[in-house]
Amino acid sequence: MPSHIPSPDRTEEFLCLLTEHEPRLARYATLLIPHLQDSDEVLQEAKLVMWRSFDRFETGTDFGAWARKVVFHQVLKFRRRPSRRLQPFPEETLELLASEIVGLEKELDYRQTALAVCIAKLPDDHRRMISLRYFDENPIEQIATQLGRKTDAVYQSLSRIRRSLHRCISDAIQVQGRSV
Repeated sequence: MPSHIPSPDRTEEFLCLLTEHEPRLARYATLLIPHLQDSDEVLQEAKLVMWRSFDRFETGTDFGAWARKVVFHQVLKFRRRPSRRLQPFPEETLELLASEIVGLEKELDYRQTALAVCIAKLPDDHRRMISLRYFDENPIEQIATQLGRKTDAVYQSLSRIRRSLHRCISDAIQVQGRSV
């Protein structure tokens, strides 16, 4: 494992670029590897590769494209591991998917922003439930216990909240003249 790191004068440049692009890279990895733990692992490995090879990155070129390429290669490397989970499609399909994701980046950014705005509009108890389920990844049964509710009631509440968020995002997209 190479121990090469960027020169000190490029460390700040790397950190700024990575911070700017990290949400898109995380989304990209998650879309290519649907298991969150696996996509997080791949993204961490990709960041290490980027860090170690940053001296070869040319300032002024497209960091996002370079970083996505690194992530994509780490995805391929992950998929070839004998211990990996079953992947739903072949590498050729993965390559097509990756290029489609790049083409949809602005739309995905807009939807992500709309989702954040819509979540902020939810009542506190709904935001808490969404956070427990989708950010903390708690199982429904644990959420029910935590909230002192029945499991079926939590399922129904989450379903209503998701429909509400979908309507809110759809409305935001229509206002901006974008398609759903």
